[in-house]
Amino acid sequence: MKEPVKTIRETDEEARRLARRLIRAARFAAIGVLEPGTGFPFTSRVLTGVDVDGTPLILVSALSVHTNALVADSRASLLFGEPGKGDPLAHPRITVRTRAETVARSDLNHARLRARFIARHPKAALYADFPDFAFFRMVPESASLNGGFGKAFVLEASDLLITSPAISDLEKIEAEAIAHMNTEHPDAVDTYARLHGKSKTTGWKVCGIDCAGIDLANGDDLLRIEFDTPLEQVSGLRGKLTELSRTL
Repeated sequence: MKEPVKTIRETDEEARRLARRLIRAARFAAIGVLEPGTGFPFTSRVLTGVDVDGTPLILVSALSVHTNALVADSRASLLFGEPGKGDPLAHPRITVRTRAETVARSDLNHARLRARFIARHPKAALYADFPDFAFFRMVPESASLNGGFGKAFVLEASDLLITSPAISDLEKIEAEAIAHMNTEHPDAVDTYARLHGKSKTTGWKVCGIDCAGIDLANGDDLLRIEFDTPLEQVSGLRGKLTELSRTL
């Protein structure tokens, strides 16, 4: 008898990197919730950011169905991955099962998360402080990754999140480091985009730094660049950034 065809591949580092890149390079995602009152699955679109530990972040209005759904039932799924040319099912995408956590304005992390989100979505500054808007951290529980035909993987939260003893220290200096790179080393940022994203344009800005890599923005374009290995000490950040300028 023939052995049954394995439809789910064993998760490897290549799959983990693809999953993290799909999430961290995304400007938006489709969100699936359970509609209050009817119990029907309800989908919408949300702008997305990412916290320093890799947790997806959304900014939503209390007037929307999906926000009320998250308040009633914190379970939600986020679908990341944009189709390109040809068959849309041939392009990578990932569905992340999450639990939503409200970030209150009194939360000590609110200002930091707001700054991170607006660095990625500058126009969100126009409405982020409206009283009906709120941030949610969408804490991953598991995920289904489809890297294209025949490339299906099941991932755990640990495959998506960043773990490093330097996270809390990096949180404290991230804004300063971003400002320094964008002000003092704009040519280096463009070099990152050219070497690691095959960009032919200039004007890229760093919009996020975490222990696993950096996020760049240029208008509506986002680019995620991962370090070869996670940052273990914040003092090693300069070395990591220098490496990006001379490695492919």
